[in-house]
Amino acid sequence: MAGTAGTPGTPRVLRAMNDRAALDLLLEHGPLSRTRIGKLTGLSKPTASQLLARLEVAGLVLATGTTEGRPGPSAQLYEVNPGAGHAAGLDVTPQRILAAVADITGRTVGRHELPTPGRRTGTPVVQQVTDALDGAVKAAGLARDDIHRLVIGTPGAFDPTTGRLRYASHLPGWHSPTLLDELAAALPMPFEYENDVNLVALAEQRLGAARGHADFVLLWNQEGLGAALVLGGRLHRGWTGGAGEVGFLPVPGTPLVRQVTKANSGGYQELAGSQAVPRLARELGIKDVPPGPYAESAAQLVARAAEAGDRAHGELLRTYATRLATGLASLVSVLDPELVVLSGAALTSGGESLRALVQAELEELAASRPRLVMGDVREHPVLRGALESALATTRDEVFDTSR
Repeated sequence: MAGTAGTPGTPRVLRAMNDRAALDLLLEHGPLSRTRIGKLTGLSKPTASQLLARLEVAGLVLATGTTEGRPGPSAQLYEVNPGAGHAAGLDVTPQRILAAVADITGRTVGRHELPTPGRRTGTPVVQQVTDALDGAVKAAGLARDDIHRLVIGTPGAFDPTTGRLRYASHLPGWHSPTLLDELAAALPMPFEYENDVNLVALAEQRLGAARGHADFVLLWNQEGLGAALVLGGRLHRGWTGGAGEVGFLPVPGTPLVRQVTKANSGGYQELAGSQAVPRLARELGIKDVPPGPYAESAAQLVARAAEAGDRAHGELLRTYATRLATGLASLVSVLDPELVVLSGAALTSGGESLRALVQAELEELAASRPRLVMGDVREHPVLRGALESALATTRDEVFDTSR
C-alpha cells in the first residue's frame, strides 16, 4: 500500500537514503561540517542538521572538533563513529593465517599472525581459524561478538556443488566436505569465503589502481600464479569458482601437462610463475640467485633485474616479460578488458621497467590492447581485500536506518 513504511518514496526510505549518502561522504572525505554535508548531498541546512542529529542519536556519527583557520565562526565537524561496527578478514596460506579486525571506517585496529607449518601441524583447521581470529580480536581490544562479519581468503575456491576446496591441493587440512559447516558452527558471526586473488582485485577496485574501472583483469604472481576477472564491475567466479585459475593454462614454451589439478602444475605456472624466475636466472649465468622460498627469490631477482644494467639481468627481465605476456595474450583475447593490473611481489618488484616490457610484448601478441598498470595495494593485499569485502556488508547492515 502506498505510504506504508519501507515503500520506496516514503519519508522513512528517503531519510534512510539521505542518511546513507551522508555516511558514505563522511567515510570518503573524513570529518565534515553540517554546511559541507548539506552542499554535497543537496540538502538544506535544517534538513542536514536533522540528519546529523538523527545519526548522532543512533550512534553512527560523532561530533569531533571544529573548523579552524577560516574566516567567520568555527563550525562543528562530524565523523563516522569508528566503534559503530567491526569486521574481520583472514588471509590463509600453507605457512600461516594472517587475521585482522577493522572498524567501520576501514582502519585496522587489531592484527594477529598464526603460523601453520604445513602438514606438520596437528591442529584442526577450524581451531586454526578461530585461534587466528581470536588473536586479532584480542589485539583490537574486542570480543568475538563485536565482529559483525568475517571474510576468509584462501587459494583456490570452494565448489558450490560439493562444498570442497578445489584448485588448492597445497593447502593441507582444508579439503573436508564438511569444513564450511564446521566453521559455521564454531563462528558466532556470519562468514564468507573468497579466492585470495579475487580479494586482491577487490582491494585494487576499492582502494587502488582499478578504482573507477568496471572491466579489468588482475594478474597475480607471488606464491602462485593466478588471475581475477572483474566484468561489469563484478567478480566473475565461474561455475565452480575456478575462473582465473590461469596457472593451469596451456601455453607455448612448456610441455602439455595432463591432469593438472592432481599434479598441481600447468603450463603458465611453469612458464612464468615465481618458481620459473630463479631457474631462468641460473640458465642465464646469474650466480648470486637468492636462496629461500620461490616468491621471495623471484621478487629479489626481478627487482635487481629492473635496476641492473648488465646483459644477463636485462635478458632475465625481457624473457620474463615475454613469458608473462604469453599467458596474458590468451586472457585479453577472450575478455578484451579495459585494464590489466599486475600484482604480487614477483610482478610489482619489477616496477615500470617490467610493466613497459610486458605492455610492449602484449601489444605484439594480442589484438586488443588494454592498459597495464602496477597494483597500488602492496601491504597484505589479500587481507585488505578480505576486510573491504567484510566491511561492505557490515556497512550495509549497520548504516541501514530504515529499520
